[in-house]
Amino acid sequence: MTILPDKIVFPERTLIGAGKAQSLLAECARYGRRGLLVHGRSLAAHGVLQLLLQNSPSGMAVATWEHAGGEPALSDLDRLLKTARKHQADWIAGIGGGSVLDLAKACAGLFHALQPPEVYHNGAAIETPGLAFAAVPTTAGTGSEATVNAVLTNSATCQKKSIRDDALMARLVILDPALLQYCPKRVIAHAGMDAFTQALEAFTSRHAVWLSDELGLKALTLIGTHLEAFYRGADTAVAEQVLMGSYLAGLSFAMARLGVVHGIAHPLGVRYHVPHGYVCGVCLPHAVELNREAMGGKYEQASRVLGRDLLDLIRHLLIRLDMPSPFRGKPIMEKEAIIRETVVAWSTKANPKPITPADVEWLLDRLFGG
Repeated sequence: MTILPDKIVFPERTLIGAGKAQSLLAECARYGRRGLLVHGRSLAAHGVLQLLLQNSPSGMAVATWEHAGGEPALSDLDRLLKTARKHQADWIAGIGGGSVLDLAKACAGLFHALQPPEVYHNGAAIETPGLAFAAVPTTAGTGSEATVNAVLTNSATCQKKSIRDDALMARLVILDPALLQYCPKRVIAHAGMDAFTQALEAFTSRHAVWLSDELGLKALTLIGTHLEAFYRGADTAVAEQVLMGSYLAGLSFAMARLGVVHGIAHPLGVRYHVPHGYVCGVCLPHAVELNREAMGGKYEQASRVLGRDLLDLIRHLLIRLDMPSPFRGKPIMEKEAIIRETVVAWSTKANPKPITPADVEWLLDRLFGG
């Protein structure tokens, strides 16, 4: 097996530990005195935003921008870019879930861009360097703090895909498990299954290398053995294990890519308005069945580190995390379009088994069957 990929892009600095988020603005001072802090609703509601701003070094001018919620869209990014440019920001920090981080990341990367965001969403390279980006996740699931892509939806075309560029990698990551205490249970479940899926898809990807395997397998172990306890309300130490697992999963799939679950999750999520992690979780057992033979010995390897048969554990988690299928018994809307988009997706092309339209149809039949 190849030991390393031909390119490794990791965050410049990562700080880990409860309470570390309080140093965010002091850490960002090295990037300039004018910054924009992108956040979600709960950050202000629980007093965390005020605490962060109180710890701002003297002389810093920090503006804030609140994401209204939901999956991030290009229209959200347009508004955020206008705010950042008006503020003349030197850096962008995102503190929140995956939607907040992806918006902040894209804003930092496209701050000096010469064309509208839709152009880069359609695959154009970013021509000019952006601003420094700092990422502080408040959920354990997306791995956005460790990747070079920002997943956004074009509401006009119903296309959900990534703006992807090495310049989008975070300069600073802070993993503070104390922030996860405000995470709703359904978000813990959905984000956790997203991270578990990322770890497994990276581990079994056709582009996997030794380093991505080591990171992905450790992520799988941390998430698989701690997620249910975290969901049930375990202490900060358990939350930290899942948070680190999510981070490692992000590092792993940034190298190895993902698979058919993420390929089909985007077209399904857009059409049915189901949270991304929820879609990934309910798709995962069917994708594992589809891919099992192509996984080779990795199925057994994953089962060993998890201490339980992989498929049994996935099904157990979906029950214990209260994640019944949101698709069962519903009609499949725009079936041919979903199949077409899944087959050509960037993630699908890394799947261990080459995916055909018939494979996607099989997955849809399993997901929507009564």
